Amino acid sequence: MTRIGLLSDTHNYLDSSIERYLAECDEIWHAGDFGTIAIAERLSLIKPVKGVYGNIDGYDVSSQYPEQAVFMCEEVKVMMRHIGGYPPKYNAETKKELLIHRPLLFISGHSHILKIMYDEKLHCLHMNPGAAGKHGWHKVRTLIRFSIDGNNIKDCEVIELNPA
Repeated sequence: MTRIGLLSDTHNYLDSSIERYLAECDEIWHAGDFGTIAIAERLSLIKPVKGVYGNIDGYDVSSQYPEQAVFMCEEVKVMMRHIGGYPPKYNAETKKELLIHRPLLFISGHSHILKIMYDEKLHCLHMNPGAAGKHGWHKVRTLIRFSIDGNNIKDCEVIELNPA
């Protein structure tokens, strides 16, 4: 079983409580808009980090993280992009990539809106962890913790951080 801490849109800010929430995870996944590579480096001191760059990230981040990541976690194929949309309102590029890769789990960020929803048509769970940083219009900063056990995605928790 793999325990994942999922966050996005830190915009160069890490809440002081983040380490407490992520310490019990096996991996940290970041769905883009780190802000600077220093955020990824700080997260990697807690646990190994997988991520993608976002639209506000500069070369320091995009030289280390791809625009899209497709990988296996246990028996679950995962696809992660910063800007992707959500079921059934994916942007055109994301829809094309979802049809090519056929992941069981699609992760995006960008909207600052936490969403966890199943796409019946694509047989794919979509997760957007909302925004963990202070920049943006959101009122509540969030992240998600969940587990992957074989091909089972389970034990999902939404964590609300201190007010933005």
